[in-house]
Amino acid sequence: MGSLAYNNLETLPRDVFKGMDALTKVDLRGNLLNCDCKLKWLVEWMLSTNATLDQLHCSGPAAYQGKKINDLLPHSFDCITAEFALQKTLAFESISVEAFVYGNDQYAVYAQPFSGKCNFMEWDHVNMEFRAYDTIESTSTVVCKPMVIENHLFIIVAQLFGGSHIYKRDSSANKFIKIQDIDILKIRKPNDIETFRVDGEYFFVIADSSKAGSTTVYKWNGNGFYSHQSLHSWYRDTDVEFLEISGKPHLILSSSSQRPVIYQWSRNQKQFEWRTDIPEMEDVYSVKHFKVKGELFICLTRFIGDSKVMKWDAAMFMEIQTMPSRGSMVFQPVVIGNWQYAILGSDYSLTQVYQWDTQKSQFVHFQELNVQAPRAFSLMSIDNREFLLASSFKGKTQIYEHLMIDLSS
Repeated sequence: MGSLAYNNLETLPRDVFKGMDALTKVDLRGNLLNCDCKLKWLVEWMLSTNATLDQLHCSGPAAYQGKKINDLLPHSFDCITAEFALQKTLAFESISVEAFVYGNDQYAVYAQPFSGKCNFMEWDHVNMEFRAYDTIESTSTVVCKPMVIENHLFIIVAQLFGGSHIYKRDSSANKFIKIQDIDILKIRKPNDIETFRVDGEYFFVIADSSKAGSTTVYKWNGNGFYSHQSLHSWYRDTDVEFLEISGKPHLILSSSSQRPVIYQWSRNQKQFEWRTDIPEMEDVYSVKHFKVKGELFICLTRFIGDSKVMKWDAAMFMEIQTMPSRGSMVFQPVVIGNWQYAILGSDYSLTQVYQWDTQKSQFVHFQELNVQAPRAFSLMSIDNREFLLASSFKGKTQIYEHLMIDLSS
């Protein structure tokens, strides 16, 4: 018989009964055992041992308080959590980052505004690390947007000065070749690019943030991209998001001079038409969407004031949560397996990672990341690993790995 009775124990070390295979009875009476993940091993041991135990009751946590430990099962414990752990630091600043797949390989491209480059990295399957792949030399790069069409890789390079251009990967020469310039009269100060497909055709849209430019949709015609539609002018758009609302293609434009505007694709006119705006949401820098169990949500980023999470409710977006966000220029939702996160960057404080709580139907605080002036986050899934790529406008670009942690071990 082993007795640990009346010792005011709240937990037990995993190896307390190690080497005691001949135990016939264990006495744990009079202890205030906390039935958390650290005690999961005891529940598993009780199911496998021949020793008998008197009825024990949990002193906590609240969900288990007063319940009999003898009645608990291992799957009753939710002991798997996660964290974003710093995996690699890159010695350059970046203003955007995009992960993409081309030719069955994984790549990432960073826009480096100060050196004026699109900096490409690839995943090395042998050494299991990121390595340099190629660069596109430019002048004042703000976005390097990859677009794969029929096994051809295009890179849309948006610049503040010297015009914006489109490059194509020449597989025979193994380099990027400039194939097209973008109309400098429409695109004067690009700030964001979004690629999408509608009715089997390929498009991209550039949000222009100048007073004289115009946010413009471009369409692939088999040989190049041509201007398909110019959206509203003179509104200094900072971000564009493509999404489906009720199964129909839409664009949401964020602007420094008006509330976010929603455009809907007209299949008859084959272009986007103004639908509505998002009320009481001035000074929104960007909008990003995500879905939970088929329901549509958006994250709205504000540099001054609070950022918001909103839910589509049949006819409009309704606010469901407010996030303090002084100095924020990115509020990026990412999904990893069954985990839905939203990452809120800041120029003045630590980056906040939130995790979606299905019971509360809102985000709860999860972790903090130390990224200086983050501008974009992108997820790369490879070799059964998940990496979060974090661009930094004023510091070193960082790569985090999403690690699973078993709290019961």
